[in-house]
Amino acid sequence: MTTGSVSPRRADTRRNHERILTVAAESLSTCGEVSFNAIAKKAEVGVGTVYRHFPTAAALILAVYQREVQHLVEVVPNLLDTHPPQQAFRIWTTDHLARYMMTKRGLANALRTASTSGDELPASAYEALVDAAATLLKANADAGTIRPDLDAETVLRGLGGLLYLDPNGDWRSQTASLLDLLWRGMSAERSNEVG
Repeated sequence: MTTGSVSPRRADTRRNHERILTVAAESLSTCGEVSFNAIAKKAEVGVGTVYRHFPTAAALILAVYQREVQHLVEVVPNLLDTHPPQQAFRIWTTDHLARYMMTKRGLANALRTASTSGDELPASAYEALVDAAATLLKANADAGTIRPDLDAETVLRGLGGLLYLDPNGDWRSQTASLLDLLWRGMSAERSNEVG
């Protein structure tokens, strides 16, 4: 009978896996490249450990991408549990989606290389992102803060401008400006004027 505890080796394996992904995400966002030796050194693991978790650079790049998308999806219920819907949408966009979009620029070339090497980007990642946005939009529509006829993909296209943020600039105020502009078009008050 198991007690539910995790063996120290398994816990260590999971920690190593997470550290490798974290360091790889930082590396991809800054230089767009993957060096297993540099990642191993910064993650404080042996290079063999990196190869055991991710046998190819493409596998590592795809794992980073999936991890980033998974985080964007998994944070939504917590935000809706702890904040009013409008604030949850703004926090998700500013603290999570904007950061993802800024780091995705460095990841984009690596993703193109990974997807041409035989590993395919999961289509479910985009669908999961659309579903996360749809959940936030539905909560806001139910609260009466936005129009109920909004399409999540259209809203995400509107947020596509986040790709152009400079991570070294005043990206928070630029994100707030983009959100304010988008919110005016999404607002439930505007739905009576449009039409």
